Amino acid sequence: MIEESLTALAAAGGGAVVAAMATDAWQVTRDGVVRLFRGRAEVEGRLDEDAALVAGAEDTDEARQALVPAWALRLRALLTEHPEYADELRALIRDTPGGQHSVQHNTAHDNGLVFGVQHGNIVFHQSPEPRPDA
Repeated sequence: MIEESLTALAAAGGGAVVAAMATDAWQVTRDGVVRLFRGRAEVEGRLDEDAALVAGAEDTDEARQALVPAWALRLRALLTEHPEYADELRALIRDTPGGQHSVQHNTAHDNGLVFGVQHGNIVFHQSPEPRPDA
């Protein structure tokens, strides 16, 4: 259960970091990530490269979506090594403007149904198929 919560936290952190790229909140967010990784030079370089990719992208949302898994993976590795950093990452997410950024894609094919919800609940009741002899 703890591992699942760290994975979820890392995913949220990856989303928050990438959501801030190429926005007015970037420098503050960047500084927070550098602090979280304790100033590792390779992290600073990756942050700058990825932010430049987002800033130069024709579709910034698409560029951000492509980068979220990589940052979630980096953050997950950091939390695996240092689970004590979890509260610091939570604070970074909380303090990042747009840190609660969520993206959801739902696709149904053929006769499929898809239901999606974020930050809430969904209740679905389906009537049984009518019987042919009824």
